[in-house]
Amino acid sequence: MKVLVMGGTQFNGLALVNELVYEGHEVTVVNRGKSDKVELPRCVKRLYCDRTNAVQMKEVLGGLEFDCIHDMSAYQLEDVQLMEEIFRGSTGHYIFASSTAIYDSTKLLPITEEHPVNNTVQQSDYGIGKIRAEEFLIRKYRQTGFPVTIGVLSMMFGPNNILPDREQRMFKRILSGRPVLIPGDGTTLGQIGHVQDGARAFRMMMQQPVTFGKRYNLLSDGYYSDEGYVDTFAAVTGVSPEKIFIPSQLMDDFWTGKATIEMQHMTANIDTRSKSSSDHIRMLYGLTKLIQRLGPNLHHWNHSVIFSTDKLKHDIGWTPRFSFSGAVQHTFQWYREQGVDETLDFDFDFEDRLIEMVNNWQP
Repeated sequence: MKVLVMGGTQFNGLALVNELVYEGHEVTVVNRGKSDKVELPRCVKRLYCDRTNAVQMKEVLGGLEFDCIHDMSAYQLEDVQLMEEIFRGSTGHYIFASSTAIYDSTKLLPITEEHPVNNTVQQSDYGIGKIRAEEFLIRKYRQTGFPVTIGVLSMMFGPNNILPDREQRMFKRILSGRPVLIPGDGTTLGQIGHVQDGARAFRMMMQQPVTFGKRYNLLSDGYYSDEGYVDTFAAVTGVSPEKIFIPSQLMDDFWTGKATIEMQHMTANIDTRSKSSSDHIRMLYGLTKLIQRLGPNLHHWNHSVIFSTDKLKHDIGWTPRFSFSGAVQHTFQWYREQGVDETLDFDFDFEDRLIEMVNNWQP
């Protein structure tokens, strides 16, 4: 097929481009030209434009036709409105990459695609953007037959991750001999998606009419407890870290604002997905760096969050290949082979102050 990938040079988009090329598809990528150093297969065609510039987008993409379009870099309603305008009648399939950030919190698990979204003031700017984009696309499908499918990614994991505060921070933490902080008793459950499983899912959805007008969760099978997350990293790296369990009452105090940690050294990207840039919100996002977790704006620290992928398995026969331990092993191999362990560093000041607080805390 002739396939267009919007944003095909970073992480999820890059994995998708490689997957498509390996399967023999004719691939074109569109980006702003700031990632020319990223190595793509030689057969991939590059187009350059700023997707926030409507005139430029129409000049570059107007009149082109594609069997399928994968939109991996749309974050706002305006992004997908422009794509629908340009490619109305000029594509056989439009696949939009969304996020599990859209879903409301719940204690009824697993979360399916029919679960309510949260578009209240609690929701982040990122989540609101995805929700509004989804609503527009589904409305266009119902009104005009625009052939859209929505793939929902969640806490993606794997080589070339552009969010190093996930698995790469844990690798660095353990290999540096630092203690690992675990919220509460470590039994809260979580789930990740592996970048290659996501790429396979997007590729397998192409030109499948059964997927039109539907949303699909794309995550790896299997769940982990917070302590199990740490134990898996320890087994893969061969290093057994000291575990420091943060008392549950202290975690509750953080969530209610009764306890706090100064945020002067917290990285700036903490609050980019939140409507609030308050120190309290930024601190909660800082706590999610300890063990990979969905946004604290919606999910309480000890509420397990897991998702069903049965819908896509049923509709097109996709099954994820990576277990959680396999995802950690695969990513660690890349981390070492690419020398990321030598070149990437982290500021652990927040964790140092948290360790001191835990050691001195009294109920």
